[in-house]
Amino acid sequence: MVVEKGLSSVEAQRRLDKYGPNAIVEVPQKMWWLFLRKLWDPVPWMLEITLILEMALGKWVEALIIGSLLLFNAALAFRQEHKAQNALHALKRRLHVKARVYRDGQWRSIAAHDIVPGDLAHVRVGDIVPADMVLTDGHVLVDQSALTGESMPVDRTVTSAVYSASIIRRGEASGTITATGALSYFGKTAELVRNAGSKSHLEELVLGIVRYLVIMDGFLVAAILIYATIEHIPLAEILPFALILFVASVPVALPATFTLATAMASLGLAQRGVLVTRLAAIEEAAAMSDLCTDKTGTLTQNRLSLVASSPMGGATAVELLSMAAVASDDATQDPIDLTILGAAQDQNVTIPQRLVFTPFDPATKRSEASLRVEGAPWVAMKGAPQVIAALTNTGNWGRVAEDLASQGARVLAVAAGPVGAPRFLGLLALADPIRPDAPQTLQALHGFGVRVRMVTGDNVATAKTVATTLGLAGAICDRSDVGRDCSVYAGVFPEDKFHLVQRLQQQHKVVGMTGDGVNDAPALKQAEVGIAVESATDVAKAAASLVLTNPGLAGVADAVETGRRVYQRLLTYTLNKIIKTFQVALFLSFGLLVFRRFVITPILVLLLLFANDFVTMSLARDHVRPSRAPDRWDVRALIFSSLVVAMAWIAYIFGVYLVGRTMGLSLHAVQTLDFLGLVFSGLANVLLVRERGHIWSSRPGALLLWAIMGDIVIVSLLAQNRLLMARIPLTVTAGLLFATILYTLILDQMKVPLLRRLSNAET
Repeated sequence: MVVEKGLSSVEAQRRLDKYGPNAIVEVPQKMWWLFLRKLWDPVPWMLEITLILEMALGKWVEALIIGSLLLFNAALAFRQEHKAQNALHALKRRLHVKARVYRDGQWRSIAAHDIVPGDLAHVRVGDIVPADMVLTDGHVLVDQSALTGESMPVDRTVTSAVYSASIIRRGEASGTITATGALSYFGKTAELVRNAGSKSHLEELVLGIVRYLVIMDGFLVAAILIYATIEHIPLAEILPFALILFVASVPVALPATFTLATAMASLGLAQRGVLVTRLAAIEEAAAMSDLCTDKTGTLTQNRLSLVASSPMGGATAVELLSMAAVASDDATQDPIDLTILGAAQDQNVTIPQRLVFTPFDPATKRSEASLRVEGAPWVAMKGAPQVIAALTNTGNWGRVAEDLASQGARVLAVAAGPVGAPRFLGLLALADPIRPDAPQTLQALHGFGVRVRMVTGDNVATAKTVATTLGLAGAICDRSDVGRDCSVYAGVFPEDKFHLVQRLQQQHKVVGMTGDGVNDAPALKQAEVGIAVESATDVAKAAASLVLTNPGLAGVADAVETGRRVYQRLLTYTLNKIIKTFQVALFLSFGLLVFRRFVITPILVLLLLFANDFVTMSLARDHVRPSRAPDRWDVRALIFSSLVVAMAWIAYIFGVYLVGRTMGLSLHAVQTLDFLGLVFSGLANVLLVRERGHIWSSRPGALLLWAIMGDIVIVSLLAQNRLLMARIPLTVTAGLLFATILYTLILDQMKVPLLRRLSNAET
């Protein structure tokens, strides 16, 4: 080993002060501050305003409920953000290794944390490279698949660069440190993970809905205050009504309901081998239009396999493999040697006893063994085809080697024979095999309307072979064409994957990314749906929002299907919530403005909210059909469709009020009738909007049906027993229920074309 002049301790300390530690610097934030930030958003603002008003009016039970919802939402969001920071912590832990450096004229073992640019370092078999370095002596076989995506270890010798976090598989070498910490190849990846992240589409949806409802509520409250001023209604009398109107208009439980729906889905996915680390990813999976998938370890098995052998010159396949095995040794832990020896064992090939073994040397590009055959000294060798061909004076191997290489395989030549006269036996092709379930999974994703793009660090030839095997049609590009619309991107670096995801997101696509290595972590975190496969590193798993615990990619299709089902349930809930909010708020406001009286009491409004939520919670178990194309929320279409249906229900409830007045019922009895009409229409509306086709197109879930029947029985008994409301005859209640059913069937004819545009579900 050649020893060059290293650094002195004084100089090393000076550089440490200048460049900083060989670590990923993290600026700590106060936990309490991170939590309080979750209370500073439009949705929490509305809850907080409602909470203050309820407390001001002495409504302590209502205030307690709203406060609990506020804290629940904040705590859940805080937990998700805290878990996302695990990606950065995992990257930081990877640098906590020892390193050998030459300082003050002698070799020392120090913490990798203290390495600085200019240090002379030494690495050997099994070491994790502590920082970026350029080799000045020796040669090594480096496994950097987790960093660059290359499926096979690469040879590195003098003047070659070796990156931090790579693993030395063979040999030893010395080199000069060129970059540390955040400036190293590994550190830049860590910085990408730190800065990566996309805004949740679910968050945008909730904010969009709230925006429309706040605007409506503002107009209604202003109209009521103007009316109260004109009619000289005391503020103490109108303020409770305005508060009830506000509470009825604010979708208080909307964020919590979305959270609970996705949480229940995450439990189901966990039983199928998919762990959800970010709940919003379930809804994002429903909208996923493009999946950027890594190749190595994701679509392939990340291990070499003997895929073809081509005997030549009269040799047999058994003889070819036998002599290749003689020129291999498992003590080197060279992946190529291990693959050949494993193939020989699987095929029960006899391996002759050798006398001397010379491991692979990058300078000669071959390994060699001496043995005896029938008492005569023989030599067996394997290595680069051009080298073996030159040693055996063989010239008819080129076309066969090109054909094998064009299939993405690594080609080796084998020769054996008497010393001084070895014979060219043929070629062996080694490749990283496709995962057995990969083609089926990609086909399933295609059936869901998801476009799959393969992104790999391997060369174009290898990527093309894998794409052809998997049936990925479309253009194949290298890293210079990342801006193009391609199905396969080859030879890419980690930052290329990250920027590819960003580019697709700029085109308003919802992007998924699967991967297993450190190199995938930034893109996994940036993508709406980051999916770490079962063999992924801790860094990749921490950055991902979905983690597969079973081998293969079947969990990806499961996540998409589950997301689509959750979308259908959430769409039903959201439609129902917006429609009922419009109906109740407009009925309360117009009732006061038109009839100059409260058409329903405040306590009945609160009871109505509880009655509706009791049923809508059961939608989490409703029967739904996943759509065959990505589901995207369209807030404007959602609000418009809801408003149209709500106007129909407003006409219905005003009709109920007028019928009650025509029947001669007292004001309190009419208010009870209005309450029952709102409850029955709310239940009917759930059945109306849960199916984008006609109401009879699918059977509701058992839990939903029981909840509806239970709700009807409970509110009817309350009305019969004068609990919280005036009594009305049972015959009137039954007639109202029948009229609601009939009206719902009429509305069903109108809503089919209206709601079909909101979903891609087959009807």
